[in-house]
Amino acid sequence: MHLPLDRRSPIPLYEQIEHHLRQGILSGSLAPGMRLPASRQLARDLGVSRITVETAYAALEADGLVASRVGSGTYVLPPPVLPPLPTRTHNACWPQWQQSLPERSLGARAAVEQMRLEAAHPDPIHFAGGISDPRLFPAEDFRKVLQAVMRRDGIEALEYGDRRGYAPLRETIAHVLASQGLQTSPENILITAGSQQALALVSQVLLEPGDLLLVETPTYYGALDLFRALNFRFIGVPLDSGGMQVDWLKTLLQQHRPKLIYTIPNFHNPTGTCLSEARRRELILLADRFDIPLLEDDFVGDLRYEGRALPALKALDPGGRVIHIGTFSKMLMPGLRVGFIVAEGPVYDALVRLKRVNDLATSSLLQRALRDYVTVGRYQAHLHRSAQIFRKRRDAMLAALRRHLPAGWHADTPQGGLFLWVNLPNGLSADDLLPLALRHGVDFMPGSAFFLDPAEGRQWIRLNFVAQPEEIIETGIARLGQAMRMLTAQKGDSPLPNQETCKPASR
Repeated sequence: MHLPLDRRSPIPLYEQIEHHLRQGILSGSLAPGMRLPASRQLARDLGVSRITVETAYAALEADGLVASRVGSGTYVLPPPVLPPLPTRTHNACWPQWQQSLPERSLGARAAVEQMRLEAAHPDPIHFAGGISDPRLFPAEDFRKVLQAVMRRDGIEALEYGDRRGYAPLRETIAHVLASQGLQTSPENILITAGSQQALALVSQVLLEPGDLLLVETPTYYGALDLFRALNFRFIGVPLDSGGMQVDWLKTLLQQHRPKLIYTIPNFHNPTGTCLSEARRRELILLADRFDIPLLEDDFVGDLRYEGRALPALKALDPGGRVIHIGTFSKMLMPGLRVGFIVAEGPVYDALVRLKRVNDLATSSLLQRALRDYVTVGRYQAHLHRSAQIFRKRRDAMLAALRRHLPAGWHADTPQGGLFLWVNLPNGLSADDLLPLALRHGVDFMPGSAFFLDPAEGRQWIRLNFVAQPEEIIETGIARLGQAMRMLTAQKGDSPLPNQETCKPASR
C-alpha cells in the first residue's frame, strides 16, 4: 500500500497515515473486512518507523474504524452508523432553553436600547453617554507611548504579568491619589478592566445571591443592572442637594441589616450632587458602628470646575471600612478599560483571587503604556485643560436649555462631573419624549433607568454636557426643545414660553 506522505509538512507522519486510511474507510474504498498491511510491512513500504504505523492504527481503532486480532492482523470495520442530526430550523424555532432565558441586566433600559437601534436620523447628537470627549485625548502621543513600550519591553509587555496589576502603574496611581488627598500604598491597589469590573469583583466578594445592599436612589444604572444580574436585593436611600440622606441610614441599617452600602459621593451619577463633608463623616461612623462595608465609586471625583474639593470616603477611613474604586476610562479613553480598586486587609487578597478566575489579568501592554503616559504632572495637566473646556460646555448647555426648552424645567448646576439632571416641565414623561427626540436627532438617558422603581424617574432626563463641543450642544438642545413642544402639542396642552429655571449648586 502506498500513501502520499508530505515529509516537509508540519503535520506528523502518523497523522497523515491515519488521515488517508480514515478517508478510505469512510469513502468505502477500503471495504469492511479488508485486512490492512501488517505494521512492519507498511512501515517498510512508506519508509517510516514501525511505531509510526502502529500509532496511526491505534488512533483508528480508538475511533472504532478498525479492529486488531491477535495473531491475525488489523481489519477494517463497517463505518459507524451515526444518528441523524436535527434539521436546521428558522430562528423562530430556537431550542426551548433559548426561549426561556432569565431576563437580567438591561431591565427598564431594554426598550430604550431598542429605540436607539431603530432610530434613523442621519445626523444624531448624543447626550446619553457616560464618558467625556475622547477627541480631547492626545491619541497620537499615546500611540507613540505604545510603540516605545513595545521597543523597550518587547514580549514581556504581552504576557499576563502580575495579577494585581503592573507594579509601576500601581505606584503611579498611588501618587495620583496622594495628590488628591488619599494616601494609600501600591500594595493596596488592584488594577481592573475598568470600574465596571471593579464593581463586579467587590460585590461578588462581599455578597451572595439574595443578599441585601443599600444604594442611592437614583443611582448609576450600570450598577443596578449588575446587581440585578447577580440576583442581589437592594433598598434605595433618597438624595437631596447634599447627596445621600444619611439620616435615613440608621433606621435602614437597624431594620434590614444589609451587607453593603454602595455610594457615588462625588458628582453623583446621574444627579451631579456631592455628599457633604458632614455626611461623609457620619457615613463612616455608621459603617463602623454597624460593621458594614462602604463601596465608594469615584468615577470622576477629580473633575471639579469650582468649589472646594471634599475628602474621599477612603481618605476618612480609619482602616478597612471603605473600598474605593476609580477609572481612567472617563477622563482619558473609554477603550482603555483600566480601572482600579483600593482596599486593604483580607478583602484585598479575596479580590485578587476573584480577579484571577475572572480574566487572569488586565492587559499588561495597556497598563505599561498608561503608566508611561500618566505621570502625575501630565495627568494633572490633561485634567486641568479638560476641566476648563467642560465648564464652558456645562454653561453652554445650561444657556441652551434656557433658550430652547419650554417653561417649567429645572436643574441644579453641578460643580463638576459630566451630567445635568433635568426635571421636565408640565409633567412630561421622559419615556414618551425619547422616541420623539430620537426622530429629531438627539439622544438622552431617561430617568427611569436610574431608579429601583422606573416609574419614579419618568419626569427626569440625564444630559451629558462634556461629550460634545458647544456648537453641537446648541443644535442638540434646540432639537430637544422641538421634541418637547411636539410632545406638549400631542397631549393637547398649549406650549409655554421658554423660562430659565436652572438653580445654582447647593453647598
